[in-house]
Amino acid sequence: MADIHDLPAVQLRDALRAGELSAREATAHFLARIAEQNPLLGAFVTVTADQAMADAAAADARFVQLRKDSGNDSARDSGGSADGLPLLHGMPVAFKDLTDVAGVVTTHGSAALDHKRAPADGALASALKAAGVVSLGKTQVPEFGLTAYSENRIAPPSRNPHAPSRSSGGSSGGSAAAVAAGLLPFAPGTDGGGSVRIPAAACGLVGLKPGRGVVPSGESSGDPARLVVGGPLARSAADSALLMDALAPSRDSSYLDAVAHEPRPLRIGLTLDSPWFATFPFTPEPEALAALQAGTEMLEHAGHAVSEAAIRYDNRYADAFTTAWTAAVGTARISPHREALLAPLTRTFRRRAQQRSAAKLNESLALLRQFERDTITQYGGWDLMLMPSLAQTPRPVGWFTGATHGDEPWPAAEWPGDADGDYRRQCEFAPWSSMVNVCGLPAITIPVHWTGGQPAHGLPMGIQLVGPAGSELLLLQVAAQLGF
Repeated sequence: MADIHDLPAVQLRDALRAGELSAREATAHFLARIAEQNPLLGAFVTVTADQAMADAAAADARFVQLRKDSGNDSARDSGGSADGLPLLHGMPVAFKDLTDVAGVVTTHGSAALDHKRAPADGALASALKAAGVVSLGKTQVPEFGLTAYSENRIAPPSRNPHAPSRSSGGSSGGSAAAVAAGLLPFAPGTDGGGSVRIPAAACGLVGLKPGRGVVPSGESSGDPARLVVGGPLARSAADSALLMDALAPSRDSSYLDAVAHEPRPLRIGLTLDSPWFATFPFTPEPEALAALQAGTEMLEHAGHAVSEAAIRYDNRYADAFTTAWTAAVGTARISPHREALLAPLTRTFRRRAQQRSAAKLNESLALLRQFERDTITQYGGWDLMLMPSLAQTPRPVGWFTGATHGDEPWPAAEWPGDADGDYRRQCEFAPWSSMVNVCGLPAITIPVHWTGGQPAHGLPMGIQLVGPAGSELLLLQVAAQLGF
């Protein structure tokens, strides 16, 4: 067998279900990888090694008992749970540190909160534990998941495995770094404005943001625009499909079974238009355009018709989105004497959120609902929409905040303070992400290009495909068709 961490998640799942590999062997292998590489990458904030090994031992015991009860020599059943094994029996995962895992501290990436053990599992953890996973710990996030980079005051920044001086993105940045570095076979993320797709693109992964309501997010409170949804971070479309089968088990058929089928020829609209451009004019970097060209050629070679699409966005979008996106931080329970421990961006947007009237928030939500209707109508002229995943290459650690720091988090008194500059840089970096959440549509990022021509010598760059409601499987099929 190849090194365990090199196995695609689907093959690792099959090996575990066939008894070729025990849950304890898989768990111990990935824990050793984390111990070796996390000091450089900062992907994990908390590693729950003892609990993980105990859970793996329990999974192995269930496997032995089921095999004994069935009277068979093995529990091989790679396609379902007829043998009594859960879908993801023994599969190691980790949860971003915004998601509650029972008995484990949830920091929300903030030094301003009391770090207490969660009394119960959140929605994502509950769903995946029911599917048989073994949780190895919690991964790095920005404070309250607000930013497109995973740096905070409580732990070292999450770094890009392809270039540790670069950020792994955010807010699921620690999870993306862990998957890209082989510290996990795949991982769940949550996406409220690009938080699965941005780190997936930065780390060279397939990142799927399902449509609104398809997957539990576990973070719906304080989300008045219903932006957040859970989704997979993986190294292939097939691995993403396997995780989707656990995250959205109510489907009539399996994502994994269906992802190998090629889609029909599609009409795909190519656009560089962004609702952020009116507020923050930007120019995509040549590498972003190179990725778009590479993706276009791949899609056309696969038999799809790609044509330019001019999309008109409401220029009031930026203010309305920012109002909705930051509403929750205004109501977060933070002791007054600990407000100073917030990062400047969080503190600034918290103050502004508290100063806004309820009428202003309602006005912004109404504008976003109209934006959703208008945008979906325009997208309806094509089967899928195509654009770059990011407008820039993965940024250096500290770039957004205007700081360049080493492996340790900044002391509170020294954290750089240009909140508005930070926010603008994020919007210029990922100008095609948040409007997909506002519209509630599914979208996928696919790593079609490398800045040095190949992974060993460069940084990943991707394309984003946005589909209509219910097109999660179609997006995965297209990614698989392109060889990912």
